Amino acid sequence: MDPTSDFLSLVNLWNHIESEQRKLSSSQFRKLCKKEFLNYLRIREWQDLMRQLTQIIKPLGLNLKGAKVNPDGIHKSLLAGLLSQLGLRQEPKKIPGKKPKPSREYLGSGGRKFLVFPGSNLAKKPPEAIMSAELVETSALYARMNAEIDTAWAEEIAGDLCKRSYSDPHWEKKLGAVIGLEKVVLFGLPIVASRKMQYSKVDAGFSRELFIRHALVEGEWHSVQQFEKRNKEVIAELAQLAERTRNPGLVPDEEDLFRFFNNRIPLDVFSTRSFEGWWKVMKLEQPELLTISQEKLFGERVEEPAEHDNPTLWLQDGQQLKLSYRFDPGAIDDGVTVEVPLELLSSVQPESFDWLVPGMRLELVTELIRTLPKTIRRNVVPAADWAKKTLDLLPDQPSGRLTEVLASNLQRLSGVKIEAGDFDVDKLPTSLRMSYKIVDDKGQEIGLENDVEKLRTKLKDQSRGAVASIASKINSDLEREISSWDFDELPKEISLDIGANKVSAFPAVVKIKKGQVAIKVFSQKTDQLAQHPRGVAELIRMATPSVAKYVEDHLTGDEKLALATLQYGNIESFVQDLYVALANQELKALDSGMIFTRKEYEAVRDKVGAIALERSFEVAKDLNEIARAQREALKAISNANAMAFLTVLSSEKDHVAQLTPKNILTETGLARLPRITTYLKAVSERVRKLAENPGRDRESASELAKAIAVFEAAGGSIPLTAGATSELVQARWLLEELRVSLFAQSLGTSESVSVQRIKRHLKL
Repeated sequence: MDPTSDFLSLVNLWNHIESEQRKLSSSQFRKLCKKEFLNYLRIREWQDLMRQLTQIIKPLGLNLKGAKVNPDGIHKSLLAGLLSQLGLRQEPKKIPGKKPKPSREYLGSGGRKFLVFPGSNLAKKPPEAIMSAELVETSALYARMNAEIDTAWAEEIAGDLCKRSYSDPHWEKKLGAVIGLEKVVLFGLPIVASRKMQYSKVDAGFSRELFIRHALVEGEWHSVQQFEKRNKEVIAELAQLAERTRNPGLVPDEEDLFRFFNNRIPLDVFSTRSFEGWWKVMKLEQPELLTISQEKLFGERVEEPAEHDNPTLWLQDGQQLKLSYRFDPGAIDDGVTVEVPLELLSSVQPESFDWLVPGMRLELVTELIRTLPKTIRRNVVPAADWAKKTLDLLPDQPSGRLTEVLASNLQRLSGVKIEAGDFDVDKLPTSLRMSYKIVDDKGQEIGLENDVEKLRTKLKDQSRGAVASIASKINSDLEREISSWDFDELPKEISLDIGANKVSAFPAVVKIKKGQVAIKVFSQKTDQLAQHPRGVAELIRMATPSVAKYVEDHLTGDEKLALATLQYGNIESFVQDLYVALANQELKALDSGMIFTRKEYEAVRDKVGAIALERSFEVAKDLNEIARAQREALKAISNANAMAFLTVLSSEKDHVAQLTPKNILTETGLARLPRITTYLKAVSERVRKLAENPGRDRESASELAKAIAVFEAAGGSIPLTAGATSELVQARWLLEELRVSLFAQSLGTSESVSVQRIKRHLKL
């Protein structure tokens, strides 16, 4: 028995059998097999298979020459087919005061955890990494037929199946380069945790930035350059001048020095070695290129800006907001900051703030031009000159998105196609991005960010509460729990006065949990649109008498079984889910999809009550068909137990679960319900065709992956999030129709579908 590999134990057994059979007669060999508890017939089958394989490989010029054991070669060959069956031993749990015991648990692909089977040769002394022929779950998940491996083999063999990520880019003075850590993951298993690598291979631009900041600005390198000595002398002279004039702005900070070198260092210089190669030639042509001076750093002296250039008040849609200025490079509020009352947070439009104030617009435009891709930027250099040309065409008052207006004007001036998306706004320094300071009713700061959307997410509940508090002063009975529609009309929008500003509030009926509904006031209309229909549907469900008893008495046995299969614990839960689905359907049929009056509510409620009984039996039949198709799909997946298709089969199993979620009626919608059966049949069809033409399946899967990427890029996810737009909802089901088109054309689609059609639908 081989202590490092169960596979090699089989090889040893084969070599032993072959050796003994050559020595013994047929009867003696039979006796030997019986003595050593070996099944003679199985050995004959084994040998027959071996002879067949030997005959097959002869035309290939391969020849087996005697017994041989090549552990690494054998394991690498097996590993090519067992890449999803790897395991890494877990770190032992640390218990304070006790020496940790070595862990016997392994982490496998997809986050699975398992143990080595006690009957395995590796059970007594588990290695750090293993591959397993199979995982069997009994009292625990066990790996059977195992072998110790080197994870480097898996990385080499897996190739593009490995997913690589890079982190912790940092400057290393000794190496004179930006170094990052590489992580290699295979099917969710980290086979390489952290390996040093040249980060310039991943992001040369970021490596260049770190090189400039650390080597040229902070002097963290071993290269000795003459201009460094002169630069230190100039900075010392500027520091003395700043002391005399009490003007700290004369002393260049790190950002000033970075911009100086950034404007002069080529894009392909990102390390000490590449810099020295470039500077060796450049210093002969322009020896003073990297020597700083007051003129090079700051240009002509600028007088104190006027109120027009650096105003103290910002006017937007009739709202007056305070502006403040700070010189603190690196600070989040470096540059200009707008003070926004918490109640106004949801109504602030960031587009106009992206223009900054007039006094900072030239520098902003210059830096935006420098963020353009190299292929475009080379047509608009030097950036500062083009910024001045463009600035003359920009309006004094912000109008539209800055990047769109700037792209249009630059394109007109340069004749080169430039789009708003070509600008990388994230590369702008903090000083050229508006900061937002959120204050409460007492003027205390409660949030500060450069991204107003981050603040909206972070302070969403506080903002809603602040608006609701003011709205409650107008109508003290507005926010409350309700059990029925006990009011004549819910206002769609409430206008509130906050000092010299106005803000809108949006009341909505909200479902807190099943059987609990309340009226809440939101600061954003999008929240009202997302929450109000769900709350109204729940209120209708609560008000509609249950027909569960009658439905239960008249459903067939198959239909009851189908409901249980689809996660309905009883008939009552099915009926209650149907009420909500019917309410959603009736609400969507309205022009606005929203109701705010008692009359509208009662009309929808009565309509749901009138059709609920009849629709119960119709829907039960649909669910019976869905449950049958679900069973067939899962059966097809279970029967197609092929190692080569494990990823596809696992994906399709998850897909079946997505198509049959809990509360399928409300999650899917009654209008889409009949098509679910077709989608499930498409799963069965794909699985059946998988082995017939795997190449075609891969091509179709690639096309589907493109469509899913488009869907996710537009903000979509499966399952859909609450309040998803109608475009995303439609696109989600277009993906299902695309699956039918790609994998089960014979079933037919309900409409024409393709990746391009989905793109157009999502307006991408």
